[in-house]
Amino acid sequence: MGKYEVTQAQWQKIIGANPSNFKNCDNCPVEQVSWDDIKEFIKQLNLLSGRAYRLPTEAEWEYAARGGAAGSTTKYAGSNNIDNVAWYTNNSGSKTHPVGQKKPNELGLYDMSGNVWEWCGDWYGNYSSGSQANPKGSPTGSYRVIRGGCWYNDTSICMLAIRDKGSPGDNNSCVGFRLVLAP
Repeated sequence: MGKYEVTQAQWQKIIGANPSNFKNCDNCPVEQVSWDDIKEFIKQLNLLSGRAYRLPTEAEWEYAARGGAAGSTTKYAGSNNIDNVAWYTNNSGSKTHPVGQKKPNELGLYDMSGNVWEWCGDWYGNYSSGSQANPKGSPTGSYRVIRGGCWYNDTSICMLAIRDKGSPGDNNSCVGFRLVLAP
């Protein structure tokens, strides 16, 4: 799992343009990218690097955000105090911020609460009610999962348990992503 959200500089290096609303901040997370746009980014990145990057599944995202096996039961990624770990409506100044400025969670991952929502690879749907290990998302759907909340959201939306959805072709200034390197 990527330590940080993908930045504007990283996007521009691969795609050649910066779609972000909040420009002039190379180390800020790229936003205004759709799930479909990200698939093209990943395709180009994998061709250039010879590696196998992808979006995390929702289960992988939540496991990592909660700090993995050593994680705690905090409300946010790494703390019960949102100001320690997230850019959100009360402290963001209505914009994104450079990645890695807040405290990381137990796995050393930054900004998993706040800054930008993060696209996941899964289709949005309900999970079965029984206990599951590494649950799989819906095999089909109209929307993709986004997690983590953003600079615009209040404390209740940035909580780790909150999930939302977006149409694969949608983009806005609250949504970005991080990558997983497949083995």
